[in-house]
Amino acid sequence: MSQFISTTAPQNQTDHSYPQAPAPHPDALLLDAYSRTVVGVSQTVSPSVVQIKVAKKTNQQAPQRQQPFGTGSGFIISTDGFIVTNSHVVSGAEKIEVVLQDGREYNGKLVGDDPATDLALVQINGDGLRAVRFGDSEGLQVGQLAVAIGNPYGFQYSVTAGVISALGRTLRSESGRLIDDVIQTDAALNPGNSGGPLVDSQGRVIGVNTAVILPAQGLCFAVSSSLAQYVVGKLIIEGKVRRGFIGISGQTVPINPRSVSHHQLPNKTGILVQGVEPTGPASGGLLVGDIVIGFNNQPVQSIDDLHKHLDETSINRMIELAVLRNGQKTVVAVRPKEMK
Repeated sequence: MSQFISTTAPQNQTDHSYPQAPAPHPDALLLDAYSRTVVGVSQTVSPSVVQIKVAKKTNQQAPQRQQPFGTGSGFIISTDGFIVTNSHVVSGAEKIEVVLQDGREYNGKLVGDDPATDLALVQINGDGLRAVRFGDSEGLQVGQLAVAIGNPYGFQYSVTAGVISALGRTLRSESGRLIDDVIQTDAALNPGNSGGPLVDSQGRVIGVNTAVILPAQGLCFAVSSSLAQYVVGKLIIEGKVRRGFIGISGQTVPINPRSVSHHQLPNKTGILVQGVEPTGPASGGLLVGDIVIGFNNQPVQSIDDLHKHLDETSINRMIELAVLRNGQKTVVAVRPKEMK
């Protein structure tokens, strides 16, 4: 038979002394303020966070390496249904399903994606949508509060909090290009968080969660809001982000110190040209064995440097590449084409 212990004092008890409550911890008010901030951010932002379910076409040649379905996160940025997510979440999707916090489900349409920054834009047709605002990632400081909201492993609308661990990181996207101005945070992320928002204490989006280093603890990354806003604007207007290419393959190599000294070069590395597309923009100009060291009077030290210069402003415009050819410095004119 179960016994219940009463918490009511016996009526004949005459000792009216009660134990004194423990003194509040000196950090109690600070912790409470922190909790209130995270709770407030969660309540403000969660209605704008969505779960994205995708159905993908299975590669018949390697069916075991590719899952026919997947999930990720996203967030609504306008009342007309534009949703930001990661490119790798929706890339190759045959069907996109968007689930809101209140349980409503919509078919999503891919407006455009940019694998080079791992960002994509999806749109749904729904009523009463709650949108979040972008914040200014340029003003972030290491150590400030960061809150991540997403759907890790399908657990919908999970909230984690931490701090901005570092700024100005670079991260290589699945396309091979480097993503600049990446935010590092220790707010816990897991598969399924991809595409969800990283927000500040005011509930403003400061980054788009994009990657986590699985063997490590507390190493998570988000594309900065400044870059995300630029890419999203391009996707809304043009459906893509335009970039140039010159049609070469190469690798970063050290430059002979004698050449650096003789030509008074500002960089000690360059790009060794290993191949030139026969019909590419650089055909007839660059040769295998050339070392590219400059782009319109700007030093080029690596392939990533070259990618940065080959933005939309370079397309169909004559540019000058400084190269070392057989130890001699020369200039080659190339007109980049638009990358398809």
